[in-house]
Amino acid sequence: MARIDVVVDDVSLDAPTLVEGLPGVGLVGKIVADHLVSTFEMDYYAGVHCEGVPQAAVYRGERSSLRPPVRLHADEERDLLVLQSDVPVSPAEATEFAACITGWLDANDVTPLYLSGLPDQSEKVPEVYGVSTGGGERLLDDAGIVPPAEGGLVSGPTGALLYHAGRNDLDSVGLIAETNPQFPDPEAARAVIDGGVEPIVGIEVDTDALVDQAEEIQDARERLAKQMQQADDESSQAEPLRMFQ
Repeated sequence: MARIDVVVDDVSLDAPTLVEGLPGVGLVGKIVADHLVSTFEMDYYAGVHCEGVPQAAVYRGERSSLRPPVRLHADEERDLLVLQSDVPVSPAEATEFAACITGWLDANDVTPLYLSGLPDQSEKVPEVYGVSTGGGERLLDDAGIVPPAEGGLVSGPTGALLYHAGRNDLDSVGLIAETNPQFPDPEAARAVIDGGVEPIVGIEVDTDALVDQAEEIQDARERLAKQMQQADDESSQAEPLRMFQ
């Protein structure tokens, strides 16, 4: 049965913000989520058992307890949740996955920040753009985040999450970062944190390590990046809409 199982009862959250970290182009969301969980030493809060999540078990070094591959971590002090994923969500079941997540967010008064990469192979500093549903536009305006200059779409599971947020009139924000489409991009992840997550959530995050350890990050995630490239339809990404006349 599709559900989200909260595993702790001593964490109290008041209208928290969620940062989504599903694997996508450039692994931007994945890197952001992993960095937040590590930096703030966030507590394992809930297992995500929605349709589309592979039935796999995750183990950690020097620990015997297993965790689901997609899970929520919480920081009570910052009223912050992070959706961390070690596997791609099946695109064929993205609709069911998004409905499961959205229902739980709505019931628990959670405002989600959904992350996606916009393929860009230039050498310039990545730009971060914002889209929204419900009252999310106010959050973007307050943070000074502008929409993309060109129309486009967000695909994959992250696109389904944004679609369901809109259908349910849920306040949500989509942060779209220019990113290298071929390799993990910690620079784009840092841009998302500095220019999006920090001003919207109202927190400070040390991101120097993301760039200092870029080579280590790339080595650790190279296998997952190749998997995402080979299964292109599994990758959440933003892309321009091509207009035909």
